[in-house]
Amino acid sequence: MSKHNTSEKIKQIDVKVESSSASKAKTPQKINLLDFTSKKLKDFLVERGEKAFRATQLIKWIHQACVDDFDDMTNVSKALRSSLQETTEIRAPEVIQDQASSDGTHKWLLRLADGNCIETVYIPEKDRGTLCVSSQVGCALDCTFCSTARQGFSRNLTVAEIIGQVWVAKRTLQPETGRSRAITNVVMMGMGEPLLNFNNVVDAMKLMLDDNAYGLSKRRVTLSTSGVVPALDRLRDEIDVSLALSLHAGNDQLRDKLVPINKKYPIKVLMEACLRFMEGKAARERITMEYVMLDGVNDSDQHARELAFTLKNIPSKVNLIPFNPFPETRYKRSSNKRIEKFRDILTAAGLIVMTRKTRGEDIDAACGQLAGKVNDRSRRETHFARIEKET
Repeated sequence: MSKHNTSEKIKQIDVKVESSSASKAKTPQKINLLDFTSKKLKDFLVERGEKAFRATQLIKWIHQACVDDFDDMTNVSKALRSSLQETTEIRAPEVIQDQASSDGTHKWLLRLADGNCIETVYIPEKDRGTLCVSSQVGCALDCTFCSTARQGFSRNLTVAEIIGQVWVAKRTLQPETGRSRAITNVVMMGMGEPLLNFNNVVDAMKLMLDDNAYGLSKRRVTLSTSGVVPALDRLRDEIDVSLALSLHAGNDQLRDKLVPINKKYPIKVLMEACLRFMEGKAARERITMEYVMLDGVNDSDQHARELAFTLKNIPSKVNLIPFNPFPETRYKRSSNKRIEKFRDILTAAGLIVMTRKTRGEDIDAACGQLAGKVNDRSRRETHFARIEKET
């Protein structure tokens, strides 16, 4: 089956959305414990008259053992288990489809309680396993080269829906791979702009870093942003994780077209925010600058020189990303020869440059291809159709 047919198959999945009011009328809504960081779970239990150490027990059962049945939590008192069963639950997004690529990449289509669907991708390599996690249903930004942006925007994901993606992947991959550490890295690079869902994303990342949950190193959790400057400044004070910036152009005129949020936070303002973010960081730490290679759009020698000039004082490394086509896009991928020439110019200017290897392309799991199924409130699809008709 071709990748486009696969994508269409996903889009045609019938999703029934129940009325939230009808659902509430049937049964009281239970509290999802996936929504709690360790601290919030401790506070929750103490308010119920429980000892604080019970939170650590529960966090380990939920996130380390991926258990969702309280009866299986053998070192938790029977009384607490019974109490939790009455008022709480451990509910991750529902797996609708699990596709495996020829290169070992996994892509999960996950259905949320309201009928929206999101996508999560796992990329295995010899020395690591990277999980690409979504933060929103669709995306509130409209980067023109991104399939997710074309789907429009519905809402932010909850903490449970964000960390639930990690939970689902770990529960699936652990028995499949035979490794307790199948997921070594998490990148907030899936559907959505993470900094526009700030609080929930930060809480989810706290669980990723928590030694009693997923225990990932701060250098192995990466947040990717298009450049929401106020939230980027706030991020530095809230949590210590790695940063990737979706740059894609070295001048404002071009970036305004490719990444429209640049009109609000232009490159100079964004680079100043990057320097603030890196204050006090170890000298070896760098921001990853993501640069999708679009044929005849942003891949000329001049574009490379502009990018080198923009980054000359920024502790960074450049990740060149061959564009991954999706249906109805007007963009094309730069040739390998052009990408190599672009890379050589950046390297000669003293920058560290990598060219990303495309993974999972046969199941539409490559960078920029995630689409899910979005009950769009932004009418983005209509917007894109009008633009392309005019051009």
